[in-house]
Amino acid sequence: MAKICVFTADGFEEIEGLTVVDLLRRAGAEVLMVSVGEGLTVKGAHNIELKADVLFDETCYEDADVLVLPGGMPGTLNLRNHEKLCALLKEFAAKDKKIAAICAAPMILGELGLLKGKKATCYPGFEDKLIEAEVCTDRVVRDGNITTSRGLGTAIPFALELISQLYGKEKAEEIKKSVIYGH
Repeated sequence: MAKICVFTADGFEEIEGLTVVDLLRRAGAEVLMVSVGEGLTVKGAHNIELKADVLFDETCYEDADVLVLPGGMPGTLNLRNHEKLCALLKEFAAKDKKIAAICAAPMILGELGLLKGKKATCYPGFEDKLIEAEVCTDRVVRDGNITTSRGLGTAIPFALELISQLYGKEKAEEIKKSVIYGH
């Protein structure tokens, strides 16, 4: 079973985070909502309060298959300012392990130097933060171990791409049909 960590911070885009959690759980993955704040309760960008599964410092990342960064403001800035998360992202990149970011969150990867020479996409207006990346406007872009996406409206294809990477295209198609996406 794949293990995915979806990081939450006050001000994160709820739909981007929860869509990934929901669809990957439907696919059979172990998905942990990880709070980078002081408590498990996280308030999203639209004042929706959610309870994360675990706190950042109480989670083992050695067996994680994917780290996922939802966007939203000021959630993206709160994730970027979490030093231990940034160190973890660098560690995953150095090991060529999967990292995914959507909306404004790919800027974190750009600012950490993780997009150098890679294709990436993001929410319009954040392209200059994709430092040394080849900026694309596709809904979802995968380049090696990095997957990026544009925003709330691309959350389902973003999650389906992660399912495809972890479980194969057939499983992604099964989940896509089960939620009546694109049919």
